[in-house]
Amino acid sequence: MNPILIVEDKKSMAEMLKASLKAEGYSCVLASKASEAVNLLKQRAFDLVLSDLKLPDKNGLDVLKAVKEEDPSIPVIIMTAYGSIETAVQAIKEGAFDFITKPFDMDHLLVLIKRALEQNRLYRENILLRQESSTPEGMPTIVGKSRVIRELLERVKKVAKTRSTVLLLGESGTGKELFARAIHYLSPRRDGMFVPVNCAAIPRDLLESELFGHEKGAFTGATSRRLGKFELANGGTIFLDEVAELELSLQAKLLRVLQDHTIERVGGSKQIKVDVRVIAASNIDLSRAVKEGRFREDLFYRLNVFPVEIPPLRERKEDIPLLVDFFVEKFSKEMKIEKKRVTSEALQLLMDYNWKGNVRELENTIERAMILSDGPTIEPKHISLITPDTEACIESLPMDGPLEETTKAALRLAESVRIKKALQQTRWNKTRAAELLQISYKTLLNKIKEYNLE
Repeated sequence: MNPILIVEDKKSMAEMLKASLKAEGYSCVLASKASEAVNLLKQRAFDLVLSDLKLPDKNGLDVLKAVKEEDPSIPVIIMTAYGSIETAVQAIKEGAFDFITKPFDMDHLLVLIKRALEQNRLYRENILLRQESSTPEGMPTIVGKSRVIRELLERVKKVAKTRSTVLLLGESGTGKELFARAIHYLSPRRDGMFVPVNCAAIPRDLLESELFGHEKGAFTGATSRRLGKFELANGGTIFLDEVAELELSLQAKLLRVLQDHTIERVGGSKQIKVDVRVIAASNIDLSRAVKEGRFREDLFYRLNVFPVEIPPLRERKEDIPLLVDFFVEKFSKEMKIEKKRVTSEALQLLMDYNWKGNVRELENTIERAMILSDGPTIEPKHISLITPDTEACIESLPMDGPLEETTKAALRLAESVRIKKALQQTRWNKTRAAELLQISYKTLLNKIKEYNLE
């Protein structure tokens, strides 16, 4: 938790407040003047400001204005021995959380502080809700009874109790975010926010601002201050998916967060303390990326405190029947239909498949089958899978070099497959195939020759 800033010119009062708040578990920083408070606000972050109204240089309303210019989310409580309804109304109008008159009951002040901090937490949580990054309720369901999954869950339970950084490794679609959520919900931070960030899905020129926030005027279009994901996750967990996609400059900044637990907003100079647990994930070999110079070695060791390897679905096929039943039930509820039965033949088809897309591919396959099945059962005809021939065709595409080359190769592949299918449909009657394809007979002959389809 960031400290509370107490702005009070009477030393005895300031020390009393500091001791009382410290006894409640809060840390405090003291300022005796408004100008001193303004300087502190520029240097570090605070969760709350408690300010006297009458100060030697300015007054508490000036402190309130400075706080709101610095960070509108910080709640301010004004104290005064010269209280009046007019002053109270003015303070509230200008954004104060509340107003308390001296002498006051310390328990009353503690209640106000607790409410103010809770309001600040809800404010940050609402930002996440607007960004569709909030956590779903309850512990995530991890389906599986295989030995490898049971062992994996035991490792997850052990590391969840600690503050250690976790690195989740595994192919795409194995459920890395699911395990990250499980670690969060099993940890002492479960009441804090779980903030997922897909480093590969955010444009690189926006990623720094997304992670660390930015100040007003930091760049064109930055019309106001914006809190980054690390600040929003304060007291909770941040999940950095596809962490290998971070540029080297951002990797250096992430390393600093892990070392010093501080961030700096884009366009700012203030070091902001954050209490965030980092869980990172990658579907590539990070040690290899280090050797190739694409990933910082020091960051790799900082992230690799507790590595967790999530196995691909093809290495735990005994879990497939459970997963199939889970997804059938899930989509039955979503579609508001009776739960369908998967025939033994359809299940065997699913068991025999290689599942390069892992659990995500299985989930999509079951959803398609649910849509295609009109009756009470899911049969082999309702299950569409990538066949070995199709897979071989896809793997033949060039995946290095310019995108234009891959696009051209994919277009040629699709064209050759479509022509071959038309010829098969017409039993190699080229005239009928040309009509089916809506091209000339001569064009078809040229294509057959070009793609060596004879």
